[in-house]
Amino acid sequence: MTIKIIALSGALRRASYNTALLRAAAGLVPADVTLELHTLHGIPLYDGDVEAQGIPEAVTALREAIRAADGLLISTPEYNNAIPGVLKNGLDWLSRPSGEGTKLFGAKPTALMGATPGGFGTVQAQDAMLSVLRTFGSDFWMGGRLMVSKAGSVFDADGELVDDKVREQLQNFLKGFAAFVQQRAGA
Repeated sequence: MTIKIIALSGALRRASYNTALLRAAAGLVPADVTLELHTLHGIPLYDGDVEAQGIPEAVTALREAIRAADGLLISTPEYNNAIPGVLKNGLDWLSRPSGEGTKLFGAKPTALMGATPGGFGTVQAQDAMLSVLRTFGSDFWMGGRLMVSKAGSVFDADGELVDDKVREQLQNFLKGFAAFVQQRAGA
């Protein structure tokens, strides 16, 4: 049985380290796992007046991709010791209308990782994300944590992962999360 994981980047920047980390992850997942990368591009700022006119297509498309997946892997940057606004905004949209967050994310096997140019990884952003995921009832994988510090030295100018130690950590992280997702899927 092939396990499908949606990988969601919490950054919009073309040269995002988090998007690069997820691209590297796509090439390192176990053979029985597919990893499909998604971003938050095209999702507007949350506005109840916009919601009253209908859920934007970009939100609906991402929601359906997550719903069809066996697991969700979020890679988040850390801005000012917290979750980036674009990621929180995307999650807010995905939770609309009221109650949709629990329907979409409830019991969904979910893992977090992140990359940052700073020296502390994405510790505080990941900790802040736990509160959001708990609200949704996500089935959060507690078996591993991946926080890539000094990402400018881990990726080359083309966004390729060039650090062998981080590559090994990422591969082990993915192996553990994939086993968790497979267990939850009854595979």
